[in-house]
Amino acid sequence: MRSLFRRARWQALLAALAFGLFPAVAHAEDAAPIKVKVFIAAMFEIGKNTGDRAGEFQHWYERYWLTGAREIPVRGALNPVYCNADGVCGAVLGMGKVSSSASMQAILLDPRFDLSQTYFVISGVAGTPPSRGTIGEVNWATWLVDYDLGHRWAPEENKPGEPTFMPRKGYEAVRLFQLNPALVGWAMKLTADTPLKDSDAARAYRMRYPDTAARRAPFVGTGTHMTGDTFFHGPGMSAQAQYIAKLYGADDYVITEMEAAAVTLVIKRTYGSDRVMSLRGAVNFDQGNPNETTLQHLDPAPGQTAGGFAETVQNIELVGSRMVDHIVAHWSDWQGGVPPLKP
Repeated sequence: MRSLFRRARWQALLAALAFGLFPAVAHAEDAAPIKVKVFIAAMFEIGKNTGDRAGEFQHWYERYWLTGAREIPVRGALNPVYCNADGVCGAVLGMGKVSSSASMQAILLDPRFDLSQTYFVISGVAGTPPSRGTIGEVNWATWLVDYDLGHRWAPEENKPGEPTFMPRKGYEAVRLFQLNPALVGWAMKLTADTPLKDSDAARAYRMRYPDTAARRAPFVGTGTHMTGDTFFHGPGMSAQAQYIAKLYGADDYVITEMEAAAVTLVIKRTYGSDRVMSLRGAVNFDQGNPNETTLQHLDPAPGQTAGGFAETVQNIELVGSRMVDHIVAHWSDWQGGVPPLKP
């Protein structure tokens, strides 16, 4: 029986060699890795990558990978990576810190990609406090802060008015990231004047809030992005996010999101974080207006939502693509690192 099994194995091997299968496999493994100039990471897509209601990835996909792109499945990543001939690649990583960072790590370790000189754009929708932002705005992060790494307790178990959060020791290197100021400066220089989309629904919704910032038309700004697995809402949680940002020495908290600090951590451990950008568009406020409770804000009646989602996801790509296109078009200047930013 063993002799017959060995004979069958040898016959299969000879057949494979005869049909040239092994050389083809060896050739695929020996192919040069894709030199990625820019990697665009989104967190979710609503349906298909094109042709239906757009989520975070669709406008990017239609700009860079609609025709002629390679679709590359990656073991351990939630979705395939798409790459075009200009060295722009991207993927939907998944929502939340665990899913997004797991996908990013799998992509970083795949030998088919050369990411050693890559600029990363972590892109998606987010919330904003009405005292600092508005629906439809697009924001480049100056700092990324992990909202979750610490101790929390119920307000009734504390002295009135005192914080209910304390940082956990030992996590200093993984809870706070200052993104490259020169890179943020370039992003604002290239994109601050981008014409942004707006909607009647978003304009009407903004007027429910008395804050000057909340009533603004969409704009491009900067500030601290707070990364947390919790969809926190309400003025108390918003104040705590701002407290944490200032406690850590970061800029004002302006964006709440769920992935950027975690994705940046895995990139930093492999390639450093000097080429990482976080780009978010605000589709909701992190609290209700003075005439509604936090629960009413979380569970609005039909027709009472913020509006402006479609316009915001388009705004994200309109802003971000200016940065992506500039880097690719001037690759000789950017390949070795962020060029000096002249006044």
